[in-house]
Amino acid sequence: MSTLARVETFTFRCPIASPVRTSFGVMTERVGVFVRAVDTEGAHGWGEIWCNFPSASAEHRALLLDGVVAPRYLGGVVDDPAAIWAEGERGLHVLRLQSGDPGALSAAAAGLDLALHDLRARKRGVPLWQALGGTDGAPVPAYASGLNPGPGAHNQVIAARARGYRGFKIKLGFGREADLETLRPVAAGLSPAEKLMVDINQGWGVAEACLMADRLRAFPLHWIEEPLAADRPEHEWAQVAAAALAPLAGGENLRGLGFQRAIDAGYLAVLQPDAAKWGGASGCLHVGRAALLAGKSYCPHFLGGAIGLVHSLHLLAAVRGPGMLEVDFNANPLREALLDRLLDVTDGCVTLPAAPGLGFEPDLGRLAKFRTLHTDRAA
Repeated sequence: MSTLARVETFTFRCPIASPVRTSFGVMTERVGVFVRAVDTEGAHGWGEIWCNFPSASAEHRALLLDGVVAPRYLGGVVDDPAAIWAEGERGLHVLRLQSGDPGALSAAAAGLDLALHDLRARKRGVPLWQALGGTDGAPVPAYASGLNPGPGAHNQVIAARARGYRGFKIKLGFGREADLETLRPVAAGLSPAEKLMVDINQGWGVAEACLMADRLRAFPLHWIEEPLAADRPEHEWAQVAAAALAPLAGGENLRGLGFQRAIDAGYLAVLQPDAAKWGGASGCLHVGRAALLAGKSYCPHFLGGAIGLVHSLHLLAAVRGPGMLEVDFNANPLREALLDRLLDVTDGCVTLPAAPGLGFEPDLGRLAKFRTLHTDRAA
């Protein structure tokens, strides 16, 4: 019976030419923390820790995994990642409260959980989606995400369409008229087979969200994402849902029981947990299945490097339903340098990798010049 023998982290910082804008800030570089877990038989797997905002959190979260989270997992049996994750959640609960840094600890634990699921699938010799319980190997629908606001949004949609995408998500929350001007040319050029989504990134209060939800009725939106802060009370979310013609989406900033409360309350039609931010595969798999049982969609959130993106693909393939894979359309060397053409989009869909586990082995040597930190913790 193999146990967890070693946990490594690799932290990277890459400059980018075009900043990525959101309603709460601007990304001027791409950062990432990749996790490698190795068992006593020499098998390994890869995960990723969410660390986009603030970007200074990347090294911090890598050090949290190395010094705080990994020691609680090392020596544990790796055959059941979900059981390891559940035990880790219990062990970290008080520390989350005491530290005042629950999100960072959750992301660190999520990255390790993803690596353990990849490890197990590789040892079994099956693709990760199959190891997670999936039975359908058909291509997975995908959409182009992270499209910047303003006149350039229309050009980004045209570029994404040329690369095979049939769904597009644009960031809003930059002023009423500016948001509407961003959407008008995009909506005018949309075909009946294409989907248009908007992401507010928690940028509105309830009054503004209700007003804008009414104005957005003029556009054929597939969903409106995070119009309010994730911690706003249910009655405010219900108000916005009533004012909107399009369904509401959210979940990347929820954790634990917050997902079930959102499902039960009914204001979210699209659930979007981020497996590198909370829960890994162990937690998000349950959220996705609970969403489908409640008649909702599961669309995993992701905006990071190659490893987390491919994990999201396998999770969606395991759960299925009407969801789509979120693929950041902005330049990111932490994705592009590792994937080659693994996730090329054809007629709106991505083909599942056939090799065991994630389906590829990341060559981190390609990113060597961007590495800022490497940690290595052994049992």
